[in-house]
Amino acid sequence: MTTGGRRTSIACAVTMTTLLLGGCAHFDESTTTPFTPEPVQQSVVDVQPQNPPPSTTETPKPPSGPLGPCQDPDPSVIATCLDTTGGLLTLPDGNSGLVAERRTGRIMQVAPGQTPVEVAKIDVDGSGDGGLLDIALSPTFVEDNLIYAYVTTGTDNRVVRIAPGDTAKEVLGGIPRGANGNGGSLEFAAPDQLMVLTGDTGNPGVATDPGSLAGKLLRVRSLSPSPTPPRPEVVLSGIGNGGGVCVDPGIATWVTDRTALEDRLQRVGADGIVTTPAWTWPDRPGVGGCVASRGVVAVALGAGKAVSSLASDPGTGAITAAPGTVAKDTYGQLGGLAVGSDGLLWVSTINKTAGEPGPNDDRVVKIPMPSGGGGID
Repeated sequence: MTTGGRRTSIACAVTMTTLLLGGCAHFDESTTTPFTPEPVQQSVVDVQPQNPPPSTTETPKPPSGPLGPCQDPDPSVIATCLDTTGGLLTLPDGNSGLVAERRTGRIMQVAPGQTPVEVAKIDVDGSGDGGLLDIALSPTFVEDNLIYAYVTTGTDNRVVRIAPGDTAKEVLGGIPRGANGNGGSLEFAAPDQLMVLTGDTGNPGVATDPGSLAGKLLRVRSLSPSPTPPRPEVVLSGIGNGGGVCVDPGIATWVTDRTALEDRLQRVGADGIVTTPAWTWPDRPGVGGCVASRGVVAVALGAGKAVSSLASDPGTGAITAAPGTVAKDTYGQLGGLAVGSDGLLWVSTINKTAGEPGPNDDRVVKIPMPSGGGGID
C-alpha cells in the first residue's frame, strides 16, 4: 500500500482499502491570475434573523413509551426531521449548533434534547443543487451575532452577512450560477480573511477563466457590505463542484471538490504553496464538508455514506496513510461537518435529496472524531 501527496503538478495515491481507492490527479496551476470584470452587484436577500436562543446544558432524558414522530432512539442523534441540509457549525456555548436547510433557506439552531429552532430564513433558489449552501460565524460572533452564508439566488451565487433584526446584506456577489455545479463553502482563515469556495456551474472552462468568480477558492478581506467591494484574491483555480473548505490554523487550508473524473482533496499551506491533489477518489464518493485539526482532515462523503479521515505530514502536507472511515453505512449520505467542544464530530445528512430518506431524516448526529487513516469503522 502506498500513498502520496506532492508539491508538484501531478500526484499519485494508491490504497487497498475497501471503501476508497486512490489514483493519479492533475492540478491546474493558474492560481493567482487577477479578475478583470468587477463582480456584479445584486439585490439584497430577504431574511428574518434573530439572536440564537440560549441552549441548555442538561443531559437529555430518553423518551419513554412509544416513540413519536421526529423522535430517534439513537442517543447520538442531535436533531431530526430537517429538510435536506447545507452547512453545519457549532456555537460557542459548546452544546448547540446551527444547520442550514439548503432548499428552504432556513438556519436552524439544534441541540441535544431540544426541538430545532429557526433563527433565520433567507430567500434562496433551491433548485438543482443550489440554495443555502454553507454558513460561517463571524470571528467575533459572541459580540456581534453575525452569520455569513453562501447562497444561490435567481441570478447568481453570493456571500451575504446576516445581522440580528436586519435583512441579509451582500458581501460578495456576481458569482455565476448554473443548473448544477453551484456547490460552495465558507471558512474563516483569520479574523479578516473569509475563504470562499465556489463551484464551476457545471462548466469546467470557467474554473480556469481569470474573468470568472466560478470554480475558485477566493480570499475575501472586505467583510462589510459595500456597493463596490474590492476584488477577492484568487488562492486556487480549477475547482470542480465545490465540496468543503476547512482550515487547520497556522498550518494549511484544505479544499474538497468533485470533478467528472474524480473527487479531490487539495491543500494550500500557510506559506501559500499548493499541494497538488493530496488525495483523489476515482470512485467519486461525493466529498462534502470537511474539518481539519493537528494534521488530520475529516471529509464527509455523500454517496460513500461515511466520514473519511486522512492524516498528513505537518512538514510536507503529504497524506501519510490510507484514509480510514467512520460511521460507514450508518446514517446514509453525509454532507456537513463540524467539531463540538467535546471533540466529537457533528455531521448532517443529505438523504432527502441524495439518498433514500428514513422517517426521521434529515438529521444531525454526533460521531467520534477520527484520529487519521487506517480503516476504522
